[in-house]
Amino acid sequence: MRVITQKTVGGASVLEVAEVAKPVPGPGQVLVKVGAAGVNPVDTYIRAGGFPALGEPPFTLGWDVAGTVEQAGEGVRGFAAGDDAYGMLPFPGTGGGYAEYVVADESDLARRPSWLTVEEAGALPLVALTAWQALLGRGGVSAGQRVLIHAAAGGVGHVAVQLAKARGAYVIGTASAAKHDFVRSLGAGEVVDYRHQDFTEIEPVDVVFDLVGGEYAERSAKVLKPGGVLVSTIPGNPGFDVDRAADLGIRFELFGSVSASGADLEALPQVKVQLDHVVPLADAAKAHELVESKRTTGKVVLVP
Repeated sequence: MRVITQKTVGGASVLEVAEVAKPVPGPGQVLVKVGAAGVNPVDTYIRAGGFPALGEPPFTLGWDVAGTVEQAGEGVRGFAAGDDAYGMLPFPGTGGGYAEYVVADESDLARRPSWLTVEEAGALPLVALTAWQALLGRGGVSAGQRVLIHAAAGGVGHVAVQLAKARGAYVIGTASAAKHDFVRSLGAGEVVDYRHQDFTEIEPVDVVFDLVGGEYAERSAKVLKPGGVLVSTIPGNPGFDVDRAADLGIRFELFGSVSASGADLEALPQVKVQLDHVVPLADAAKAHELVESKRTTGKVVLVP
């Protein structure tokens, strides 16, 4: 089968096509013929050597996959050959999603719902699980709350807006002016142009979901109600800590890493998945360049 590998860390050009043996599922695992594999910002950091999650090259990136079950291993009860499935491989684990076939634990997969195409399903797991586990799980968003979501048009952000709205929250998003209509279409009641507006001037909120980090955290704390919660997904540069939160009378939740979970994917409400680009597997370098441009709206996926 074909995979995308790299023999060294560096720019997108280090990604290359290779031929390797098709994997064989072990007990509790399934072999999936990949129909789409998501490309996430963290993939580009690992490729470039900024986050050595997979050790030294060679390795194959990729954690989001969707496709068709080709073979079920011993003891698998929830899937059979021919089933449509999607999920996230354990992160960081060993990666391997940029491939024509992948082996995954049964517990990390969910059946692909009818409202998702295979490309949308390949784009969804990591961003949806991050929003589900961080914003809803750690942030505890509930009906009637006011929620501020930064980078609301991005991969995690555009799903987070929908999940918070589905919980009954009033959602405010930050995004560039060109993306305001898109963010409103997801359910946001207000959108702030972070380039020309100061988001600290909005009415106080109960929860802030910080997908930017740095100085955004301190500024975000200013708009939280007493007892509110700031949830950050930026462990490398959160710009905040629990002591500072205690001084301000708020709560700080640093979400370190997303967990693979078929059960969480099964629990998701129906959400819209925005695909910015669908790129052939052999052009993985182009997909990385698109993600690194930071101009995409939604997700980039690879297809065999």
